[in-house]
Amino acid sequence: MPLDKYRYIVVEGPIGVGKTSLAQRLAERTGAQTLLEKPQDNPFLERFYQDAERYALPTQLFFLFQRINEVRDLAQMDLFSNRTIGDYLFDKDTLFARLTLSEDEFALYQTVYQSLVQQAPTPDLVIYLQASTDALIERVQRRGLHYERTISDEYLTRLANSYGDFFHHYDAAPLLVVNSDNLNFVDNDEDFELLLGRIQNMRGPREFFSLGA
Repeated sequence: MPLDKYRYIVVEGPIGVGKTSLAQRLAERTGAQTLLEKPQDNPFLERFYQDAERYALPTQLFFLFQRINEVRDLAQMDLFSNRTIGDYLFDKDTLFARLTLSEDEFALYQTVYQSLVQQAPTPDLVIYLQASTDALIERVQRRGLHYERTISDEYLTRLANSYGDFFHHYDAAPLLVVNSDNLNFVDNDEDFELLLGRIQNMRGPREFFSLGA
């Protein structure tokens, strides 16, 4: 099994890229437990998309505490007793905060974040899914979640660029960067097997995978 050496895997990427779907398929294939984002539980999220300036801070703080509670519980339950596959990296929480908060709000957020981040376990592998802005827009529209209807193309573009910058500098865990524009890991078994093979053959701390690579 290509994932045997990894006990904690995180699939990451911007809204609409398919990280949750891939995390679930990897978990089904390996019998792993999942640790998935629950955006529907955030009471501020829909209001954030309607009025970002007003609701950015409570939205971010809710996600921050929700995520740290989950990953802290994971660590306390003995992370290594079961393989776990998640669809979010705690470290990337500041990416959204920097994108949406005012300077004063971000300073407050950073104070809270720094007091919590040391409690989050480091993954054994991070799979970062990239996609073009056009692909993200199409995928968000296709899945039709009600709280995402007001997401602007401009916001998705800024978010994708922020993800690219974040993972350009990320070195806390082995990283597989995957261009998913022409790959469908959920509905195409061949694409999924290609990904598993690339994971199996990883040798360095940072590798890249795209169709034909």
